[in-house]
Parts: sequence; C-alpha cells; structure tokens
Amino acid sequence: MSVVESGPGLVTGSAAEGFVDRHIGTTPEDQKTMLDAIGQPSVEALMRAAVPDSIHAQALGSSILPSPIGEQEALVELRSLASRNTVNRSFLGLGYYGTVTPAVIQRNVLENPSWYTAYTPYQPEISQGRLEALINFQTMVAELTGLTTANASMLDESTAVVEGMLLARRASKSASNRFVVDTDALPQTRALLKGRAAAVGIELVELPLATTGVDALPEAFGVFVQYPGATGNVFDPAAIVDRIHLGGGIAVVAADLLALTLLRAPGEFGADVAVGTSQRFGVPMGFGGPHAGYMAVRTGLERQLPGRLVGVSQDAVGNPAYRLSLQTREQHIRREKATSNICTAQVLLAVMASMYAVYHGPWGLKHIATRTHRMATDLAAGAQAAGVEVENDVFFDTLLLSVPGRAHELVARAHDAGYLLTLVDEGRISLSTDETTTRDDLDRLGEILGFAVPSESRSSLPDDLLRTSDYLTHPVFRTHRSETSMMRYLKHLADKDYALDRGMIPLGSCTMKLNAATEMAAVTWPEFANIHPFAPASDVEGYLELIGQLEGWLSEVTGYDTVSLQPNAGSQGELAGLLAIRGFHLANGDDARTVCLIPQSAHGTNAASAVLAGLRVVVVACDDAGDVDLDDLRAKVAEHALELAALMVTYPSTHGVYEHDIRAITEAVHEAGGQVYVDGANLNALLGFARFGEFGGDVSHLNLHKTFCIPHGGGGPGVGPVAAKAHLAPFLPGHPLAQQADRRTGAPAAAAGDRLAHAGVPVSAAPYGSPSILPISWAYVRMMGTQGLTDATGAAVLAANYVASRLRDHYPVLYSGESGLVAHECILDLRPLRDATGVTVDDVAKRLIDYGFHAPTMSFPVAGTLMVEPTESEDLAEIDRFVEAMIAIKAEADRVGAGEWSADDSPLRGAPHTAEAVIAGEWSAAYTREEAVYPLKALVRSKYWPPVRRIDQAWGDRNLFCACPPVEAFA
Repeated sequence: MSVVESGPGLVTGSAAEGFVDRHIGTTPEDQKTMLDAIGQPSVEALMRAAVPDSIHAQALGSSILPSPIGEQEALVELRSLASRNTVNRSFLGLGYYGTVTPAVIQRNVLENPSWYTAYTPYQPEISQGRLEALINFQTMVAELTGLTTANASMLDESTAVVEGMLLARRASKSASNRFVVDTDALPQTRALLKGRAAAVGIELVELPLATTGVDALPEAFGVFVQYPGATGNVFDPAAIVDRIHLGGGIAVVAADLLALTLLRAPGEFGADVAVGTSQRFGVPMGFGGPHAGYMAVRTGLERQLPGRLVGVSQDAVGNPAYRLSLQTREQHIRREKATSNICTAQVLLAVMASMYAVYHGPWGLKHIATRTHRMATDLAAGAQAAGVEVENDVFFDTLLLSVPGRAHELVARAHDAGYLLTLVDEGRISLSTDETTTRDDLDRLGEILGFAVPSESRSSLPDDLLRTSDYLTHPVFRTHRSETSMMRYLKHLADKDYALDRGMIPLGSCTMKLNAATEMAAVTWPEFANIHPFAPASDVEGYLELIGQLEGWLSEVTGYDTVSLQPNAGSQGELAGLLAIRGFHLANGDDARTVCLIPQSAHGTNAASAVLAGLRVVVVACDDAGDVDLDDLRAKVAEHALELAALMVTYPSTHGVYEHDIRAITEAVHEAGGQVYVDGANLNALLGFARFGEFGGDVSHLNLHKTFCIPHGGGGPGVGPVAAKAHLAPFLPGHPLAQQADRRTGAPAAAAGDRLAHAGVPVSAAPYGSPSILPISWAYVRMMGTQGLTDATGAAVLAANYVASRLRDHYPVLYSGESGLVAHECILDLRPLRDATGVTVDDVAKRLIDYGFHAPTMSFPVAGTLMVEPTESEDLAEIDRFVEAMIAIKAEADRVGAGEWSADDSPLRGAPHTAEAVIAGEWSAAYTREEAVYPLKALVRSKYWPPVRRIDQAWGDRNLFCACPPVEAFA
C-alpha cells in the first residue's frame, strides 16, 4: 500500500486502499508488534515460512481481477449493473411470488447487524433472541401445516422435498425402493428429485395424482404431492395418502403456507411430512434466494428431522431457555452413517418470515390469502366469460389458460407491457397472483389477454377443501399490532444476543469477519430484490453479468477453469462437487469407482455429502501432528485403486495447519485414477498465496459466507460455489430453467475465450442459488483487488499466530506446521487443564461470556479443545482483550487447582452470570459478585449481560418441546 500516514486515522494513497485498511483491522504498527511477538520480520516472511514452497502460487500479474476501487465507485458500478435488470411485474409463480417486506422488519432485521452478523446459536445462552425468533418460525410452520414439529428452516423448497424423500425412505415400513412423484410438482423440484434419487438408487415413478385412481398406485416407500400443484390445481389427496399408508409408506406434501390459511392443512388429511418455502412471507424473490424452506413432521418422526431444531429447556436455576435440540451439532451428520448433509439453515430469512407472521397475525395472513385468491378468481371469471378455457377448476392463486396457437404471442405481448406470464406449451399459458397484485394489474392483463376482468367473483375452493381449524394461536402472533410494539419486540430480542456488532466471535473454521455496510447496500435494491428466478434473460442482463464476473474472479483466485454459484450452502457445494466427480466417472464408463477417501480430521459434512452422492466412505488416518498419514493414504489408495472415485481433503487442514505433503497426497490419488476434492472452507488462509487448482485439486467448494464476506445471519444464509477444472465442467450443476447454460471461465481457459457448459444434476431450486446476496461478495472482491485479498490472508494468518504465541504458555497449541506456525486458526488444548483442575472446555466457553466474548469453536475437530480464528478484521485491541480474558480464565482455573475454590463452586462452573444472579437474594458462592460479573475492570462500562444462566442441554433432549411455550412458563 502507498501509505502516506499510518497509525490512528490512517490516510492511504487511494480510495480503494482506504477500504482495504478499513476491512483489515490491524494497522502496520499493530502488525509490527504482532510480528515481534512471534519472531517474524514481516507478513511476507511469515507466509513464506508457513505455506509450503511447493504450493506457492505463481505471480498473479496476469490476474483477470480488475484493479480495486473505492466504496462509492463500487456502488456506482453496482448501480450500473442493477440498471440492466428490468423489474417487470411477475405472474410466473412456480414457488416464487411478489411480497411486501414490512418496513419495520426490513429496517430492524434484514438491515440490522445485530441480526445479520450473528453466528449459529451453538452457544444458546447468548443466542436467546434468535432462538426465540426461530421457535416462532417452527410454531408458525407446525400450526399452518397441521403437524406437530417443524425444524428451524431448510435451504429452499426443492431441496426440502429431496430431504423429505430421504426421510420417507428411512422411516417407511415398506420394502419398496420406489418413490411416487406428482407430475404436477414444480419443474425445479422434479429435476432435483431425479438427480438426487439416481445418486442413491431410488426409483422415481411420476404419476398425475389428481387423476390417478388409488388402485393404480404402485407399491412405494413414499409419495410426494404438490399442494397446490405447479399448474395451480388443488385436489384432495386424502385417498392417495391413505393408500400409501396401507403399504407402510410415508406421504410428503409440499404446501404453500399462504394457501394454508384457507386450505385444509396437510396434517388434517394424513400427511406425514410437509415441506415448502416461506418466501412469500415477506422475503423478496431475489432472483431465487436466499429464502427459508421448511419441513414439518407428524408425531413419531421428530428424531428423523434433518437440519436444526430449536427446543425449550431450562437453565441452571430452572428458568425456561431455548437451545438447539437433539445434540448441539446436527444429529443427522454422522459421517459415513449420515442421513443428511444439511449443516446450516436460512436463519435470517426464517426470522423475517416468522416476524411477517408476528406482524400480520393470523387475521392479516388470511386477509392477504383471501385477496390473492380473489384476484385469481376475478381473472378466471373474466377468461371464462370471454370463452377462454380455464383448465384448473379448483385453484388458489394460479390459473392454467388454454389459448390454442396464441401462447407465444400473448406471453410476448404481456412482456412488452411489463408483465411476466409462464409459457407452458404452444397452446397454454399460466399466471399466478400474489400479495402485490393490484386491480390495475388485472385490468391491464385483461386487455392483453382479450377479456374484461370483473370484481367480486366467487371462490373456486369447495367447502370440503376449506380450512376450519385455528392457527397461530400463541399470543406472540396476536400481540404486536402496532409498529411501536413490533419495533420494541425486535429490539428486545436483538438485545439478548451476542453478534459481531458487540465484539469478536473467534470461531475456528467459521471465519466470522467484517460484513461491510457498503457490501450489504445493494441487497435490498429493487433491481436485485424483486426479480423472479425464471425471468427471461433479457430482464436479467445485469444479474448475469455480475454472476459471470464473480464466477470468473473466483475461478482465477482458486486456479480452476469454471465456477457454479448454484449451491446455496457449503454442504451443497460439497455435494455438487462429488456429484460432478460421480458424473465424470460414469461418463467414462468407470461405474465401479465409488470409494471416497476422507481423512479422520475432516468436516463431518464431507462424509455426509459423499454418502448422498452415492459414494462409499473409507477413512484415512492422521498422524500425531494432525496431518494426513501419507503411508495410510497410499495403502488405502493401493487397496481401492480400481474403485477409487475421489479423495476429499481440506486445505489448510481441519487442524489449522499447512500440510507439506499435499502435492504427494494429490499425486497419489491421481495416479490411481481418482479425482481430488479440496474442501475450500479454509480458503481464508490461502487466498493470494496458493491456488487449489495448481497443487492438484480437481474440484472445490468455497464458502462465500466465510472468505468472501456474506454474513452468517445467525446460521444462514450462505453460498457454497463449486469450482472445477474444465474436464468436470459438464457435470457441474445445470438447471432446466436457467437463463444460460454456459459460463465464463477463469484462467487459463479464459485466455482462449472459452465458455464451459454446466449440465450436471441441479442442487438448488433456483438456477443461481441465492443470487440476491452475491453483490456482497462481488463488492468485497471489487474493492479489495488482488493485493487487498492477499493482504487480508496475511493479516488473518498473522492474527492466528499472534494468539497462538501469546497463549502457548497458558494453553498448549495442539497442532502446528513444520515451521512451528499455524494457519488462520489455532487449536488450544484444554485437556491438561481439565485433568489438573476439573475445569472443562464447557466451563471456559461459558466463562468467556462473562468476559464479553463468544466462545471459540468447541471440541472440533478434537474433543476438549477450543479452535480460535481471529480473522483479519479484528483490531489488535480486541485480539488482546480476548487473549487477556483467556489468560485470566486460566488463572481462575489455577485457583481451582490450588484448592481455593472447588470446581463446582467456582466462577467457571457458575458461568455465565446474569444480572439477576448477582443481585437477587443472598450471595452464597465462594467467589464474590465482582469476580462473577466484572472479572476485568474494563467490563464495568461495557458489560454484556446474558439473559439466562447455563442451559441444561440433556434436560431439553429428555423433554423435547419445540414450539412456543405458554406465557406462564416465563412468569
């Protein structure tokens, strides 16, 4: 950087450099102090010592990344891209609808860093606000679907249907391998089911269930019904459900939540599982995402649920408290015995949807549904009066019109007038109404289609399909009627939580770093927010250009030829990469290549994704240094040479070190004909210094919610792009409704101007996954540039090594590389402390709350340890505050070891301490009130007060309750 002045109030040589300096928390002076502490002369020397010489990237002078620009310039470029999108009025439907985000929710949730910078609620004591919001979501879904238990959200509707199919197979009493699918299912859902079923050997049978007699149903382990159907048709599936139950099968229903305010709930006609999306509950279409999918199940299937499940437990003094139920980590990710690889949720979007229900209440939701339905019935009445056949007699919001020989013409005329209709085939069109539809829209559509639209037509829904049961009965959905009350409720919840707006979240493996306001700005712009994912290519030129640029940039920095942004979570990126490898081997006739080698230290989702891709997991040992055991790897490669499909390896390793044998590892796999999947979760330790594709990677997923600054949002949204070499490009995720099949390529293929087609199995409902949050990562890369990204990596690795150096005398650092250095994270071993004092890793994690910190990652990848990742965004003062807290906690543990306190009557075991705990009643603890809540004097003026004491995890599992508790519980 061309620094003119340094230190506080840093002045830099350009606006772009100014952003880099604001993103990276440590100043040059800070970095000198840190380098002195670890004995390195410069960041460059540190990285040369830490990163093996064999994988150092070639100079990036030929980078296709443009020169960095400043924040205002980036916003101008984004405005230019946005202006190339046309926000036409969508009547496309197919699972995506216009909706109105209440301003109080947009301002106080979506645009509020207290909500969007929070992490997954694995530390429940400091996550009570978002856990309450999620239990509101679960309650909303369970009551609308008429089922007993709902989870805390899924990635999208179509992937939720796939998870429903997999649940049905493991819960069914049928010996059949068939799954019956309604031909009136959404086209994107049918595409996902087809690809995912093939990978795990499920036979799909597609039937028009509305007209299929129950006697014609084949034996099957499950059935899937779309309710209402993609064509808009609504029918009573009770007979279908009853028949599938007779054979021991499971009924899965994808239901529209808004329609369920009028229609009988799936649970009322016997469905076992309900899935869908909450998008139309106030979450913009966003060209496809992110949105919160949902899944609900009947009694008896609770422990089969994938994803996260929030439940009610109690804290140390018996007060009600929320937590993630059925183990802190997701119960279904059991490595090679996994039933799902879903390791995330869409928390921020689920919070928005739940608050939409809180804001409108049951009466408001029913009013919106009734008005939406009435708009559709008015259109139908006008069409029928003019002699236009409406093919679906019973519908909620979607009409299928027969217009022989005129379909193309009418869709084109509508587009010219600013309306998007669905072209079904040469003689039929479809159109869907929604919350945003107006009378003016109906009149204009009538003119285009050639008929007048009356008002006050009759409902098309017969009495036997109408809902008579109550819903959203809990007071939370019936209380906050004024905006004042709603605003205060949202503030009340946010104040309970710890997010990045309060302080550092030093989570190893999770990279909780700055989500700059400028990066976030474009997310709510209408040109990005209000675009339907299946809009014509001419309407989304700006989106396609932004996506193409970002794909090219990510290809360049990873050393791959092509990138797909479709996967909407890191786990889905893993799955997409493995499905690409599977497709590649099958195309080459290598059907026997089904073995996936995975090191012991790998993320649990690696093995789970391999299982769902139809591969067999073989575990590779790690040595005492935490590295892949090269001898064991070679032995496993030799043993499985003819059936070896892939190796999955994380680099830098899950243990937080740069393994020097990585080239030997990848070469051994390639020599046996296998492919190398490099898990990109730890790219923040490598970016700018090495590239996966240059040291043997064939395919990788990246985490835009880690390295590229998309916020975690309480556990979601995320984006997990998959990047690959050219030979795997044809097998990367395709989509039947994508606006384009080919992709811009990165170096080296970009030099030839090549474009590579992606035609593999889709992994997300929308062609580009969660596009509305891609402007965040686009802005980050655009403002950082090649050198800024490289500087960020250096600063992150420096911060981790500084923490390791300062804490090594207090807590052993479990793993380090040959140079004695760690990567971007370090693992502190608390097992010697436990053995000497009885103080556990849980005690230290909860005591950190009293010091004003979120705990590092607990017991992963090694039980009894803390994995610390400070990231490049934290300044030295905050890093030192954390270090001093950890040293102070060690001193407290030593007092336990010396017998001054017992472990059970110490501030560590009593942590965290609420305000009530130190104020109410007599104080009987062996330590003082001041020692409990003000262990450092600096906390007096900036104290974070947790809302609950330590939560009893086991009690919540023994007494599983996953809906809003009655108000009396908190009396």
